[in-house]
Amino acid sequence: MGKRVLQALLTLLLASALSFFIIQLAPGDYVDTLRQNPKISPERIEEIKRQFGLDKSWPEQFGLWLWRILTKGDFGTSFIYQRSVASLLWERVPATLLLAIASLIVTWAIAIPLGIFAAVNQNKLADRLLQVISYAGQGFPSFITALGLLVLAQITSPLFPVGSMTSINHSELTWFGRILDVGWHMILPTIALSITSFAGLQRITRGELLDVLRQDYIQTARAKGLPENRVIYVHALRNAVNPLITLLGFELAGLLSGAFIAEYFFNWPGLGRLTYQALLAQDLYLLMASLVMSAVLLILGNLIADLMLKAADPRIRLENLN
Repeated sequence: MGKRVLQALLTLLLASALSFFIIQLAPGDYVDTLRQNPKISPERIEEIKRQFGLDKSWPEQFGLWLWRILTKGDFGTSFIYQRSVASLLWERVPATLLLAIASLIVTWAIAIPLGIFAAVNQNKLADRLLQVISYAGQGFPSFITALGLLVLAQITSPLFPVGSMTSINHSELTWFGRILDVGWHMILPTIALSITSFAGLQRITRGELLDVLRQDYIQTARAKGLPENRVIYVHALRNAVNPLITLLGFELAGLLSGAFIAEYFFNWPGLGRLTYQALLAQDLYLLMASLVMSAVLLILGNLIADLMLKAADPRIRLENLN
């Protein structure tokens, strides 16, 4: 476990350093937009540059930013919000995690059973229909799916709310009403985020289960007269699920990065929209912290997948999963 922690820290360090220097390669910086405002004097601009450390070289800026994190847990101050970056992240990360986890649950709850059904009914009409749906789902770009759902929301208005994650009267509702309100606002962005993931996972489940069903021990179990349901759901599925669990960490990371599209189109107040706004404004410290937080969530997702894989198959040792 100690080795994994060191690897995670090294990954975060390298990811943050690479992100910082790539950001610095972009032309201009935050104060360039201020220079276009005639009300801001050159003296004030120089003062802002000194305040945020923008008058220093790239390595110095990165070193000071990293030192503040290690010694004070301070990710800096947002240029555009004039607030602590950490407080902004704590506001936005829960919304993104809520959307990503909801999408993950929906995806697995639908894709796994359909993948099993397709494998059991290989080459039959239902299997071919599911393959067509799967290819179509993977072939559609996420933004097209989001646009289609927006059109659906407009046609069926006010059935599906669009914009933010709560209604105007959210604070006046009961605690149960607030949960329902957030859940109702999550429907369309969750669907937008789940379609591509569902299509891929359904195909992988089908392929993995078909491979296992061809193994000799499955044929032996059938020859012994075991019920078909027991052969499929106990013997075959137990071995087919390991590769799917391995994909869980990457799936969560993909959902977190793909959440930007859903957040942008449905005005969801998550980390993706915050990162996009920081990128447009060249808000250096906010953008850096957002990217580091995304890397942290990726590492946590892979760790969760490893622990689930260990629970599903006790023969696996965590140190062999690297």
